[in-house]
Amino acid sequence: MVDSLQPRRFGAGQQSVKPAHSSRRLFMAFEFATASQWRSILFLTLTCLVLFLPGLFTIPPIDRDEVRFAQATKQMVESGDFVDIRFQDDVRYKKPVGIYWMQAAALKTISALGVPRAQARIWVYRLPSLIGAIGAVLLTYWTALAFVTRQGAVLAALMMASCVLLGVEARLAKTDAMLLLTVTAAMGAMARVYLSWQRGEDPARPSWGPPAIFWTALAVGILLKGPLILMFVGLAMAALAILDRSAAWFWRMRPVWGLMWTLVLVLPWFVLIFLRAGETFFADSVGGDMLSKLGAQESHGAPPGVYLLLFWITFWPGAPLAGMAAPAIWRARREPGAQFLLAWLIPSWIVFEAVLTKLPHYVLPLYPAIAILTVGALERRVLSRSSWLLRGAAWWFAIPACASVLVIVGAIKAIHQPVFPAWPLFAVAMVFGLIAWWMFEDSRAERSLLNAVIAAALMAAGTYGVVLPRLTTVFPSQEVARALRNVTCVGPKAAAAGFHEPSLVFMTDTSTLLTDGSGAADFLGQGSCRFALVEQRSERSFVQRAEAIGLRYNAPVRVEGYNISQGKAVSIAIFRSEGTE
Repeated sequence: MVDSLQPRRFGAGQQSVKPAHSSRRLFMAFEFATASQWRSILFLTLTCLVLFLPGLFTIPPIDRDEVRFAQATKQMVESGDFVDIRFQDDVRYKKPVGIYWMQAAALKTISALGVPRAQARIWVYRLPSLIGAIGAVLLTYWTALAFVTRQGAVLAALMMASCVLLGVEARLAKTDAMLLLTVTAAMGAMARVYLSWQRGEDPARPSWGPPAIFWTALAVGILLKGPLILMFVGLAMAALAILDRSAAWFWRMRPVWGLMWTLVLVLPWFVLIFLRAGETFFADSVGGDMLSKLGAQESHGAPPGVYLLLFWITFWPGAPLAGMAAPAIWRARREPGAQFLLAWLIPSWIVFEAVLTKLPHYVLPLYPAIAILTVGALERRVLSRSSWLLRGAAWWFAIPACASVLVIVGAIKAIHQPVFPAWPLFAVAMVFGLIAWWMFEDSRAERSLLNAVIAAALMAAGTYGVVLPRLTTVFPSQEVARALRNVTCVGPKAAAAGFHEPSLVFMTDTSTLLTDGSGAADFLGQGSCRFALVEQRSERSFVQRAEAIGLRYNAPVRVEGYNISQGKAVSIAIFRSEGTE
């Protein structure tokens, strides 16, 4: 990335670069919103809410990981034990305790506000992910300020806010949005120290700010997902040390004090869980979860290159610009700023491509580096003019068009309804995607990106806010729980046979028994106000056992649906013990 007049390096002086035709209304509004630091932060926060809130409160619990986290948190609050992690009677030691504490804090807060049945509302457990996603976007902005102008930093943050992958993770009660926040905070702090060293600055009293942010983020990241954050940070440091033939800058991170602070934050829980569970936690977390990903864990194996293919969808709408920026980024790879961002990106990406187990969200903590690199090229007006890369601008229209068709066809197949309320949103999204493609040229790339971000917001509103909450058949646990809430007896108890999804436990009761058909019949015969939730494939064994023990039961209510975890249709009969209403 070379300026024709005066070379400007990543992390060097911050000078405003205005695109041609900046008087257009959309860009004028953007300039107004980014005219100051506080306006930029407010603008990004509001944009995040527009992008992330649709569907957050209305999409039912999604099997399986989300509900396992939520149910384990619910049991923590029910039992008052905030050290051990369990799903019903089984230990859940795949991840440390960080996200459970955050979700428990959200549950306690919402309950204190008087929201009824807060413990059974999945959106309560999603709040830490929403906060993590918004925080990650704001931290992308903060990190980008070390490399590009304020306006460019806002554009990088918008790429993160609107990208498909973060939009998904912001709505799931899991660890990944919060992990993204911690990695971005750590790398942003490290970038400031590294670039200061590269510029030859040697302050008499180095600031404690970046080191404090770095080591705190490291500790929180470890409590969220174990040593994974150490891989992102460690590989970046190793790459920089090799390229610079020096790691002297790292002493400015106050490593001795920092390590002590990190241990103060992370050791107490690790000691407590070791005293409670011995080596079981470490065996399950490190051996059973992390190391097992070197193989094809849980049928999620895929060959190298899958993340690169998925990138063009998961990083949309920023992906077309990232493709156009790639040649210039590679030419600038030895500039200090580009070198740091590539050290953040490339080594960890190679590791993820090499590991057999692949899930789309694994590479999410690398996306802020891509966003900032892309904006660096955009600001310098060095996006590629290669015809085959320029054709990628059509992707801004292709994704809304294809996604709209897929979502509508999927809804018609699932619930036999065309979900008309989503159609205007999808149509306008396609219009904005078409405008982004039509007006694209190197000097107006910002305006194209802004139009694409609007398209992404409309797609999110239509998909998450309108369509998914209506797909009742793919959330059978919700229908079963609704049926149980409508009974008139006090303290209903349930046993499930053949359908053992975590969402059923979360939406009914922690004590719900997961058994087989004959076990459900035995359960039903043990008293009144009992319900057997029997999937069709287990009904025969239920009926045979009921006849053998002389069980009398009422005619079943039936819930038809689709188990998305197993990819097959389900039919769940709800049997009641005789006399139960």
